[in-house]
Amino acid sequence: MSDPIQLFVPQFRIEECLTEIRECLEKGWTGLGFKTVAFEKAWCDYTGLPYGHFLSSATAGLHLAINVLKGAGGWVDGDEVVTTPLTFVSTNHAILYNGLRPVFADIDASLCLDPQSVLQRITPRTRAVVFVGMGGNTGRLDEIAKICSERGLKLVIDAAHMTGTRWLGRHIGGEADATVFSFQAVKNLPTADSGMICFRLAEHDELVRKLAWLGINKDTYTRTTGGGAYKWMYDVEEVGFKHHGNSIMAAIGLVQLRYVERDNAYRRQLASWYRAGLAGQAAVRSVDVVPGCESSCHLFQIRVGNRDALMLALNEHQVYPGVHYRDNTLYRMYAYAQGTCPEAARASDELISLPMHLGLGFDDVRRVVSLVLRYAR
Repeated sequence: MSDPIQLFVPQFRIEECLTEIRECLEKGWTGLGFKTVAFEKAWCDYTGLPYGHFLSSATAGLHLAINVLKGAGGWVDGDEVVTTPLTFVSTNHAILYNGLRPVFADIDASLCLDPQSVLQRITPRTRAVVFVGMGGNTGRLDEIAKICSERGLKLVIDAAHMTGTRWLGRHIGGEADATVFSFQAVKNLPTADSGMICFRLAEHDELVRKLAWLGINKDTYTRTTGGGAYKWMYDVEEVGFKHHGNSIMAAIGLVQLRYVERDNAYRRQLASWYRAGLAGQAAVRSVDVVPGCESSCHLFQIRVGNRDALMLALNEHQVYPGVHYRDNTLYRMYAYAQGTCPEAARASDELISLPMHLGLGFDDVRRVVSLVLRYAR
């Protein structure tokens, strides 16, 4: 019997990670500190983004992104944020965390926001748009950014899938007021769980560093390493949260960042093998990747008419795909918008994410493709 093929299997450079972690343990510094600072600098060097603050998760980052923009913009509870129903629920929960109302716009063939649908959802109470780069795809992000600029709206990119994604040769993120990346265990740059928030403006970066550490204006590392007779003294300037990252996760992230370009190149090779094997098959539709987008290829997604039956058939042959994602308006929390985004609803019924990780080889892809072609309808 063939070995099981899982959807995701994270790969860690274990000895290198242990070396970085050992330094934290030997120095007795495992929280926010020297490794988080080093990772933030390495991340900004890699992406070319001006600011980056390391956090406990991308969900924390989305919460903080909207919190900072709401406070800076003078938004009030009940104001609206245009978003997608085809995403992990943390995207839209982050809007609710901040007392705002998610307004769902539809998607296009890239599974990302359709600019025309976004335009139709804008009202006098609209304050921002949240764009999700599904699977690493940029979709028509340039058009969304133009709409936000012309309408005076803030743009937040949920870039959980987009580590290493480039648009016209430049790493994603510079288009937005805030961009949030995920380093959760199955992402392209895996730790156990963590994230990075990248603001466009220095004052927003300065503020989020306080908000992520309970509103305290001087973090523990700064108080320990900074000068002055009263370096231990601090003020609490905001009602903040405990969302900061720690040095153990940053230590793993520093190692993984060294390999992310090589890893993403291999993911693109896997995607190329999938596309070649599935080309010309009427029962299987691949997801569009927009010209100019160099995707991170976090996911390889197809659309079929018999998604649930195909999932079961693949499972019977020890192949375990996934679904990214269910239409959020099917959930009780967001049922008020059910039926408003027909393309997202269709995609929700048809999408399947095929196995995509660094442990796969050509023969594994060929095996998955042969099963998809046998059972897809």
